[in-house]
Amino acid sequence: MRTCLVDTGPIVAYLDAKDPAHAEVAPHLDRFAGRLATTSAVITESMHLLAADTRGPRLLADFVAASGLEIYDFSHPSELHEAAELMERYAQVPMDFADATLLLLAEGLDVLDLLTLDRRGFATFRTRAGDATTLLLDLD
Repeated sequence: MRTCLVDTGPIVAYLDAKDPAHAEVAPHLDRFAGRLATTSAVITESMHLLAADTRGPRLLADFVAASGLEIYDFSHPSELHEAAELMERYAQVPMDFADATLLLLAEGLDVLDLLTLDRRGFATFRTRAGDATTLLLDLD
């Protein structure tokens, strides 16, 4: 079964029909038939951004449940250090904590397919093995 990693931007755009990227993201998520995975940092960012609409948090919770989105946590001290090292390496891009955890998840699951709106960042970021993610929105 194909696995796709999902970043904050596509989650927010998918759930907010007024988001400028909604029309770009919705077809990808609507037709995806594999396994979706993300990190708790991405969920935290998404919840924060969607909270501007009183229905936003519920929409996110419903999406997670309905899609079977798997959420991985990177809060152990060694994982925090790994994320911090990535953030330092890519400080000029920049890389935030959610980005770092997605790159660590890519390594951990050996999955490079990524749904993100952060093309600049993820076109630059590499796993510690030197692998680039595949930016799925750019394949159309």
